[in-house]
Amino acid sequence: MQPFQFVSEQPEQTLELAKRLGKALKAGDVLALEGDLGAGKTTFTKGLAQGLEIKRIVNSPTFTIIKEYQGRLPLYHMDVYRVEDAFEDLGFDEYFTGEGVTVVEWAHLIESQLPLEILTVYLYHENDTARKIVMEPKGKRYEELCKELFL
Repeated sequence: MQPFQFVSEQPEQTLELAKRLGKALKAGDVLALEGDLGAGKTTFTKGLAQGLEIKRIVNSPTFTIIKEYQGRLPLYHMDVYRVEDAFEDLGFDEYFTGEGVTVVEWAHLIESQLPLEILTVYLYHENDTARKIVMEPKGKRYEELCKELFL
């Protein structure tokens, strides 16, 4: 399936797209976030949290690896940038099959531990303010989510 693309001209558009996606997410959904530094991965996650009806402020889990938030569904926000060994057993699979939604920043670093069906979201700098967002679904569930979002 072809990836779905969107150009966000401002952070509010990124938040709104992610919020719409967050409203459609279900327990066990896993999203991988990749892309440029400062391109909006945490902003995107904040929008997902809004869609999941999370009231707490969401920020990057850079130094804690995993942050958990409670809303309509739990949100497990991971930043695996500093994980030393991609094969280290940190219990990621328990999150991927759990009762919540998992978002993994820098997911390629633990690629061997990721589920086969996943929605990968790439965020790139288009210019100083615009961001190119590319969603690449793997699996029927994520293909349907992207169709709902973009078509």
